[in-house]
Amino acid sequence: MQIGDEVPDFTTPSDLSVGAFSDDGPWVVVPGEMAWRRGIDELRERAAAQVPEMIRPRRLPPLRGAAVALKLSAAMGPWLVRNRRRKDDPAAQAELAAKLRPAFESLGTTFIKLGQLIASAEGMLPAALVTEFKLCRDRVPAESIAHVRTVIEEDLGRTLAELFAEFDPVPIAAASVAQVHVARLHSGEEVVVKVQRPGIDRIVPRDIATLAWLAPIIEKRSPQAAMANLPAYIELFAETIVEELDFRLEAQNMLDIAAVLAATDQHAVIVPRPHPQLVSRRVLVMERMHGYGVDDEAAMSAAGVDPSPVYRALMVSFLEGAMIHGAFHGDLHGGNMMVTEGGRPAILDFGITGRFAPGKRQALLGLMMTAASQDARAMLGYFRDLGGFPPDADMERLADELGIEELMAQNPNDVSPEVMAVQMRETTKRLVAHGAKLPKEMFLFMKGLVYLGGALTSIAPDVDMFGEMAQIYSLFTTGHVGHLEAAGLDVDAMPDGGQVAELMRQQVGTDAGSMTYLQMQQLQSERAAELRAAMKRMG
Repeated sequence: MQIGDEVPDFTTPSDLSVGAFSDDGPWVVVPGEMAWRRGIDELRERAAAQVPEMIRPRRLPPLRGAAVALKLSAAMGPWLVRNRRRKDDPAAQAELAAKLRPAFESLGTTFIKLGQLIASAEGMLPAALVTEFKLCRDRVPAESIAHVRTVIEEDLGRTLAELFAEFDPVPIAAASVAQVHVARLHSGEEVVVKVQRPGIDRIVPRDIATLAWLAPIIEKRSPQAAMANLPAYIELFAETIVEELDFRLEAQNMLDIAAVLAATDQHAVIVPRPHPQLVSRRVLVMERMHGYGVDDEAAMSAAGVDPSPVYRALMVSFLEGAMIHGAFHGDLHGGNMMVTEGGRPAILDFGITGRFAPGKRQALLGLMMTAASQDARAMLGYFRDLGGFPPDADMERLADELGIEELMAQNPNDVSPEVMAVQMRETTKRLVAHGAKLPKEMFLFMKGLVYLGGALTSIAPDVDMFGEMAQIYSLFTTGHVGHLEAAGLDVDAMPDGGQVAELMRQQVGTDAGSMTYLQMQQLQSERAAELRAAMKRMG
């Protein structure tokens, strides 16, 4: 059963009860009547079933592995020789990133997609790598109109002229997996048509097999890669990209996220409607939306958009989607969002959608709520339940070894960069010794959180982070009591929003009554620079 299957009421010709869509859509979404949705759960299961073969351990490299290893070695080898003693130096890391990006681009579809995922992982991966891979080119030469016509007609069973009154042969976007054309149906609706490139279903599995072969080799040589759980990251990447190869799954993702937005009453944010009939494995026809980039402050101001509700709607729907409903957009970034001409933000491109199984949702909910209240021991337990530690790991012993309460209560202003560097190294060493790894599901979630925080600098630069987080925290403690109790939390013993705001001030190390995200980011950047300098002095 999919989220979009729930159809509470269709006494009026509206689909807003099942999804956060535009008020005047080109058609009505009735999930149960969409022929392309038949067997959608089985399609998703079949896509997932491909992953184990792609990532299985191999003693010998796949045929593709030699070419990839040669290309990456050519990029990294000279750098390793020159920078053996200064691998953590930001300038050296920037030099390596500048060599890796062209190598990724030359290796094609899968590596370009991986590069884009790296580019959107701000705060999760080295800054130099993220910055460089933001330049990763995913606009590749377009396929011919002959190819586009063939795919559409084979998959949809009618000629291009029968399907569309107008079809622009020049794509508005040509990326590594698909290209996008604008068109008009004979009934007059403007649509966007996404068409898959040839051979993708053969290219991706061989590239994933190569990445899976390389991951443990890299992990053995890098403690940071071990902590980041590189093999699990490749597995997650495989799970997401195989779903991108079937546009029926992407269309279902659109319905699922639209349903989450509706269920969380965040109708300030909308999703384009997939067409009721014109969706197949290689073709996706959807509602066309007109607007401008979400980071276009002047356009948002001219449209009269109040940024605070926009941010709150995005953040609440993202958090509730993951922790309550188990589905969230897994690739949020500026290119996947727009503000419509009516002034409502829209989320686009649903090839990557994050999902948490029910048990993981409860663990995530517990982790986030105890992080806000700074209950350090409980946080470790929930992190273990998410898969961050082996099931039998002794969390009490680890908490004692780390002095976790003291670390959490520490005011950054009271600790020298040298002491903080020692603490960080010791903490990392002990975490790895206890088997700590980043759960694969958490990567997309954390990436989305970091993006939404950063988006504040353009969407709502004046929003007070302390007040905003206190308000969102209070929404959960008052609106999701049953879910909190199911996660093992004592709601009556939890702090209120005001207390959480004060805890945040202590953690940031400020007496300021309010602080914007940009101010917080600048403060953290200054401390990070001091920490890097201290680690360099200490060798």
